[in-house]
Amino acid sequence: MDFRLNEEQQMLQDTVARLVRGEYSFEKRLEYSQSELGFSADFWKQLGELGLTAVPFPEELGGFGGTGVEVQSVMTELGRGLCIEPYLQSVVLGGGLISQAGNARQHEQWLGGIASGEVRAAVGLQEAQSFYNLNDVATRAERSGDGYVLNGHKAVVIGGHCADVLVVSARTSGDSRDAEGISLFLVSADTEGLNRRIYPTIDGSKGCDLSLDNVKLNADALLGEEGKAAEVIEYQAGRAIAALCGEAVGAMEVACDLTLEYLKQRKQFGVPIGRFQVLQHRMVDMMSELEQARSMAILAASVADEPQSDERRQILAAAKNVIGRSGQFISEQGIQSHGGIGMTWEYNFAHYAKRLVMINHQLGDDEFHLEQYAARLQ
Repeated sequence: MDFRLNEEQQMLQDTVARLVRGEYSFEKRLEYSQSELGFSADFWKQLGELGLTAVPFPEELGGFGGTGVEVQSVMTELGRGLCIEPYLQSVVLGGGLISQAGNARQHEQWLGGIASGEVRAAVGLQEAQSFYNLNDVATRAERSGDGYVLNGHKAVVIGGHCADVLVVSARTSGDSRDAEGISLFLVSADTEGLNRRIYPTIDGSKGCDLSLDNVKLNADALLGEEGKAAEVIEYQAGRAIAALCGEAVGAMEVACDLTLEYLKQRKQFGVPIGRFQVLQHRMVDMMSELEQARSMAILAASVADEPQSDERRQILAAAKNVIGRSGQFISEQGIQSHGGIGMTWEYNFAHYAKRLVMINHQLGDDEFHLEQYAARLQ
């Protein structure tokens, strides 16, 4: 099987690579991270102008009509640049949920703006007690007249502090961990009763916790069929996992390059430390982990847009497990190879390591997905 990108896919990846190299230095990233917005508004605008925020959407909605392979190509380059714009949350996951579950009016209202980058979306699916189980939803949505009233909390909503619209899961029936009875709602950022507690995350992004206190929504805020959102959430989370795998591979590639360059330059006893056999073996192990991760990321991208099946679930769980383990291994071994400088704020390797840790914990860590894979085997 030929895993090479075709000409069009390669042009897409090259476009993102040139944009990231030209506009996203490590020093600028630190400035963006510490700003009120938490990322670069100009860079986000350029993503929209180049059509990169439109990659996964259908052509009739102004999109590129791309598959998981195209999305992963974009995410890999964003990972190499350690970009902190909410591409995954807005375009891949938020846009994906609206695209799959929304009706024609909701598509017209939101997807065009998300595809152009003029509208930013965020997703509130996790809660403090859920521990990666997206079916563990305590937030309630009660019918009130022709609409709904939402009460509850959502945790670690990346990009939620600046989103124009939030896609929030809430329970309309059933017990707190039932798959049946979960619904999705579109909540505008200025809705009364919606409060956000904003904080920085370890990887330089901004997240927030949502508090929904008697949030009143019209019936047209319901996204998809009432009580039937669990399958939609699972499917789109799978697409997001494939995209995260691509981002992680990009970050791991740079982490390995930085470590190899350091081993060549740092001298001890009058020779580069890269000549020491133990460090050569460590570097080989890091590159071996990178190759495994790259292979699993390609496999995940190939099934990201396939219909839901046990095989798709197994592949995505296996990919996330391998990506999580490889990212942790490369981060730890790279830090050991660098010594103390590998953990300093001023040196970019530490930030790649932190991002890889964060990716491992997004949408389930390596141990969680190992359990999911084992359960499918049984």
